[in-house]
Amino acid sequence: MYMEIHETKSTVEKVLLLSVDTSEYDNEMSVEELRELVRTAGGEVEGVIIQKLDKINPVSYIGSGKLGEAELFCHNREIDLVVCDDTLTTTQQRALTKALGVRVIDRTVLILDIFASGAKTHEGKLQVELAQLNYSLANLAGRGEEFSRLGGGIGTRGPGETKLETDRRHIRRRKNALEEQLKSLEKRRGNQRQRRKKDGVVTCAIVGYTNAGKSTLLNTLTNAGVLAEDKLFATLDPTSRALKLPDGRSVMLIDTVGFISRLPHLLIEAFKSTLEEAVEADILLLLADASDPEAEAKLETSKELLKELGAEHKPLITVYNKCDIAENSYLMPVSKNTVKISALTGVGLPALLDAISENYPEQTAVFRAALPYTESALLSWLHENARIIEEKYAEAGVFVKAEVGKNSLYKFIPYITEEEA
Repeated sequence: MYMEIHETKSTVEKVLLLSVDTSEYDNEMSVEELRELVRTAGGEVEGVIIQKLDKINPVSYIGSGKLGEAELFCHNREIDLVVCDDTLTTTQQRALTKALGVRVIDRTVLILDIFASGAKTHEGKLQVELAQLNYSLANLAGRGEEFSRLGGGIGTRGPGETKLETDRRHIRRRKNALEEQLKSLEKRRGNQRQRRKKDGVVTCAIVGYTNAGKSTLLNTLTNAGVLAEDKLFATLDPTSRALKLPDGRSVMLIDTVGFISRLPHLLIEAFKSTLEEAVEADILLLLADASDPEAEAKLETSKELLKELGAEHKPLITVYNKCDIAENSYLMPVSKNTVKISALTGVGLPALLDAISENYPEQTAVFRAALPYTESALLSWLHENARIIEEKYAEAGVFVKAEVGKNSLYKFIPYITEEEA
């Protein structure tokens, strides 16, 4: 366990971070993320208190000794806000607020606050509000003055008191209304994706840890003009731009919301429709900040989240970004699907474009065919290399509806009865 103190003359909110190290995850990396989240929200971290415990204290989050240290620190340093690196229960939040005498929020509320200030589109704002309402429902019981949003500051942005401190019935009614609106928007987004597929548009989603440089890469490749800041979650709303590859083919590049370790499940659920852009993409560009000592760990976190979203089988190109400022970039691997670039200076981008071209999906066609039993080899080929949509055995042969790569369609021309796409 240790205590870290920083001197600052900033006039912004003074923040104390509390963390419990149970050895279940990389505590140091998590605390550094929390520090960056506070900075993104506009606060200044005055100190960090970490306590190593077998398990989190169910009543006060940290032990009584560390609680006393935190109380003294808050008093001496005139702390405005305490942020805990876990999701607090109502009991823990109430106990901490009473003992420390300042506002106390948890990791989830902090991320929600950043989302609330960063969401620009109608859908993004709806998603943030829905996530806040879900959090509110889980934590409303027993909350008193410590949950008040009237004072302002970090953790208070978004829908506010009128929507988060009313009774459960009102919250559920509002929640249901938001879900209906999001379903409608999700359906519209799905229709757009279907149209893109029907028109043969190949999509390439830029995914990865927050602040890895995804928006900068999109801007460099397409002049998209997307906000690119040195902050976590600078991009919440997906942006799409067309990109022409050197070989003449085109892809639709999509910038997505950044990943983060221990992203609360309710946030994954709330932003599911946005994250589906990654799930539905033909190619994934997985960015990592090469200058970050935790780059490899964050790549693994990103891959785990992609797996949770069901996108682990997509063609994936690992992109080490910011290699112009990375001291050990020469140690990072380079292969067909792994490239090193600087999105800011343009170094390495030709290799990236070549990698996208090499992973370009083959265009497909859906057709119906009547295969005679003498062509059993073709039927076997379909089962191994195509998507069988329908299959019916008859006296004259096998009637199939299948989807194959257009380059292989010639095999079935003598037997095609109806080509659909």
